[in-house]
Amino acid sequence: MLTINVAVLLAFVVVMRLRRRTEARSRNDEKLTVFIVLVLGLLLAPTELGQGILRVTGQVVEQMAQLEL
Repeated sequence: MLTINVAVLLAFVVVMRLRRRTEARSRNDEKLTVFIVLVLGLLLAPTELGQGILRVTGQVVEQMAQLEL
C-alpha cells in the first residue's frame, strides 16, 4: 500500500503553485496559496524537521541582531 505524507504533498502543491506567473493570479488564488502554506507550516512545526528549522532560524536572527551597522 502506498502512503503519502501530507506535508510532502502540500510542499509539492506549494512549489507547483508558486511556479506560475504572478500576473495570472487572482486575489482568491493568492489567498488559497497563503492558506496552503500556513497549513504546511502547522504540519511541519511539531516534527523534528520543523524544530530544526526553528533552531537554525533563531540562530540566524540572533547573529543578525548582534551585527553592528
